[in-house]
Amino acid sequence: MKFVFDTNTIVSALLLPDSKPRQALDRAQDRGKILISMPALLELNEVIARKKFDKYVSEKKRKEFLATLVKQAEFLEVNEKISDCRDAKDNKFLELAVSGEVDCIISGDGDLLVLHPFRGISILQPGEFLKQF
Repeated sequence: MKFVFDTNTIVSALLLPDSKPRQALDRAQDRGKILISMPALLELNEVIARKKFDKYVSEKKRKEFLATLVKQAEFLEVNEKISDCRDAKDNKFLELAVSGEVDCIISGDGDLLVLHPFRGISILQPGEFLKQF
């Protein structure tokens, strides 16, 4: 099975180790592969580097988390341009999901969730993902 996580869900998984996003990330890694593209990785790297997260998780731990995620993830070159999301910054997750023929996108973002299902791909909140997978 293949999965795509949006940036905020991955950040939540990092910052809140007992949260549904973390449980969903762990389950996805156990059940299959998490796909990532260069645009998604660049955004994730920029977000987790923000100083506001220093009070929750050290910069070193955030970098280690990202390195582990990258090592376990499957990189994919996106081969389709999509502009269906009302938040253009979220199109990269749809492009990755369609290009990688994933089973599910895991997100808490209303701009993505409203598209469920997208071209036959489920878009689920972390808690719903845990129930279904």
